[in-house]
Amino acid sequence: MKYLTEFRDGELASKLAREIRQIVTRPWNIMEVCGGQTHSIIRNGIDQLLPEGVQMIHGPGCPVCVTPLEVIDRALAIAAQPGVIFCSFGDMLRVPGSAKDLFRVKSEGGDVRIVYSPLDAVNLAIKNPDKEVVFFGVGFETTAPANAMALHIARRQSLHNFSMLISHVLVPPAIEAIMESDENKVQAFLAAGHVCSVMGYWQYPPIAEKYRVPIVVTGFEPLDIMEGLRRVLLQLERGESRVDNAYERVVTHDGNREAQRLLAEVFDVCDRAWRGIGVIPQSGWRLSEAYREFDAEHRFAVSDIHAVESPLCHSGEVLRGALKPNECPAFGKECTPRHPLGATMVSSEGACAAYYNYGRFLSVEELVHA
Repeated sequence: MKYLTEFRDGELASKLAREIRQIVTRPWNIMEVCGGQTHSIIRNGIDQLLPEGVQMIHGPGCPVCVTPLEVIDRALAIAAQPGVIFCSFGDMLRVPGSAKDLFRVKSEGGDVRIVYSPLDAVNLAIKNPDKEVVFFGVGFETTAPANAMALHIARRQSLHNFSMLISHVLVPPAIEAIMESDENKVQAFLAAGHVCSVMGYWQYPPIAEKYRVPIVVTGFEPLDIMEGLRRVLLQLERGESRVDNAYERVVTHDGNREAQRLLAEVFDVCDRAWRGIGVIPQSGWRLSEAYREFDAEHRFAVSDIHAVESPLCHSGEVLRGALKPNECPAFGKECTPRHPLGATMVSSEGACAAYYNYGRFLSVEELVHA
């Protein structure tokens, strides 16, 4: 049965590739926003199936990658304090700060724990009333509802020993920032299906209209991505610029309204710094006044920690879509998964990690002259 499924998927992929080749008459630059989509594209060689001149530009949709260096350093400072249990998803533990990472803090005696849900951290706070339990809350709109629910429960149960270090970012303002950039070369977007499953896609039509850019909501499986590419290329060739939902089995126009109501209760929209990009207005969430007591950044007085990126690391240009990972001089040399310079080489959704793990060491120019 598995063989038959793979055979049918292969046939459909070939059909979609043929249709795409028949559609395209000129070069186009398309950005996939999500890091999960980037890994699927590189792992399955989807970008290599596209007609010559159709370029995939990898966007800033990796939550680990866009967390600012200074926020990582704040996490390290909190985690190193006595009496603190610092909780995080596993993909944050190897993200390098200015001098170390959370694994190093753990090896030096810090109580750093991997959890699989923010509710695990809430339970730790209940079981350890003599400890300060901190959860590292990062990510896009996808992870925010679970974090909001954890805070809602903590407030309801008056858990005064629980707090959260917040670095939540929002996709639509990032798309607008990319389109406003002087170095922008993106002509269409594949929107992240998991984000839209929470938020819907009602925010995207004004962006498509304002910048005359097609936006297609799609998933992460190879066939999902290829169908999304087919639809976005049809729009580009026809001169259209609208929002198209190619992920209807998961995404609706309005999204999850209950989740959105909880997010509005727990968070306020704010300006937010993105690693490698800078501050994007109204592009993040902070805790609302009702939940401000759970803000770890203020509870542990780490707001004044600032940091400077390594001059060797070009992850910011990668996140902006201005540079492919294998075009960075440090890629695969000074920067590897074992010794990363930046988060894009560490994260399971990082573009640099995708290029390294799937053997994309040569740039397009190097391949041409190889």
